[in-house]
Amino acid sequence: MLQISALQLAELLAGIGRAQAAMIQGLENELAGVRSGRVIPAVQNAAHLRDHPEPTLVDLPVRVFLASMGRVGPDPAVIAKDLERLISGVAPKKSTQAELAAASAPAASAPAAAAPAADAGGGDALDFSKPG
Repeated sequence: MLQISALQLAELLAGIGRAQAAMIQGLENELAGVRSGRVIPAVQNAAHLRDHPEPTLVDLPVRVFLASMGRVGPDPAVIAKDLERLISGVAPKKSTQAELAAASAPAASAPAAAAPAADAGGGDALDFSKPG
């Protein structure tokens, strides 16, 4: 029987997110404004960014897709950590927004990995509502 590790599953999710982001980029090249005007708001709604500060198992793939559309793609190690937390059933501790932003950014380049929205208003690193 096939057994997949959390890191392997995270890499698979990151690859799927990159493929989806490439499709959206293709649409944007043909239909200017479709990404920021139609796709991003719909995907953010599906990701439950405001309802769940920490991703649930259902929200995680959508958030990986959102991160794939940013300048810096998702970090498979962070995705693997989220997968292990979600599958183990350990309840997350209450985190501040700064801790959540640091946890979602790659360790080597945490300031650079924060989304452009964090630079513009110091907001949540997963808030892609501001143009980048």
